[in-house]
Amino acid sequence: MALGGKMIRPRLLIDAHENLGGTATSAAIDAAGAMQLLHIGLIIHDDVIDNDTVRRGEMNITGQFSSEAMLLGATSAAAQTWGISSSLLAGDLMLNEAQSLLARLDLDAPRRLAVLDIYDETIAESVAGEQSDVWLSLHLDEADSEDVLTMIGCKTASYSFEAPLAIAGVLAGSDASLVERLRAIGRRIGIVYQLRDDVLGVFGDEQQTGKSVLGDLREGKETLLVNTARAHPAWSEVAHLFGDRALDAQGGLRLRQAIEESGAKAYVESMIAEHCETIAGLIAEAELPQALASRLADLTSASSLRCA
Repeated sequence: MALGGKMIRPRLLIDAHENLGGTATSAAIDAAGAMQLLHIGLIIHDDVIDNDTVRRGEMNITGQFSSEAMLLGATSAAAQTWGISSSLLAGDLMLNEAQSLLARLDLDAPRRLAVLDIYDETIAESVAGEQSDVWLSLHLDEADSEDVLTMIGCKTASYSFEAPLAIAGVLAGSDASLVERLRAIGRRIGIVYQLRDDVLGVFGDEQQTGKSVLGDLREGKETLLVNTARAHPAWSEVAHLFGDRALDAQGGLRLRQAIEESGAKAYVESMIAEHCETIAGLIAEAELPQALASRLADLTSASSLRCA
């Protein structure tokens, strides 16, 4: 898990710090490592919450430890408990190690405390977003698009893009107003990234994404796609399939057709485009160094157009 993935968060922090003229190179590298550890810890816990045993096409911690326990003679239930327990503990360790790295940054006290404050806020937001995601998937409340976008902002954008940019700004000695502008840009980029992820989760190429197009549908994940599709008559004909753990390929096809027929896919694509325009405006208004402005524009484009 530590070696795989795109390393978006640490690369963004290091690049932004450099583009802002920062000279705290060693601290930036350590902080980037902390962001990656934070990401690993959160996705380990996310897999437990989603009852997943596979990530990126390979067994995750729960899957691997459960399988090993069963091979040694444990019952299925006992092996699952061992796997889940191991995942929870591993995730806790990652979050603790991330905070430990940040607490030991070779910086003056005000900047180090500012970085730790960002980390604390990020953890709180991510936890709130994760809980909101689970709650929305229970479908006990009538959620609207703003509820879904708020959840995305907290769960994904806060730690994936907003925190790395904010910490880079603090490390570079940027003033508070610039750090806030960077946070606003990061939040929007994170929403674009997750909206594209949700589209790929249902309509993507499994060979490219490494993720089943049935996963989110089986889980009953309340994405903006589904939230929008619910308002269309076509959804009522397939609603019983959504959240069915035994959903097969044919059922998935019917759900995808209903989502497209409802106009939900086109709506989400329009939301991605709208957010990209907003980000372009925020970047222009922020008066950033040209190198950082270009980096963020490229990141926005990559997040919106990615296929994996």
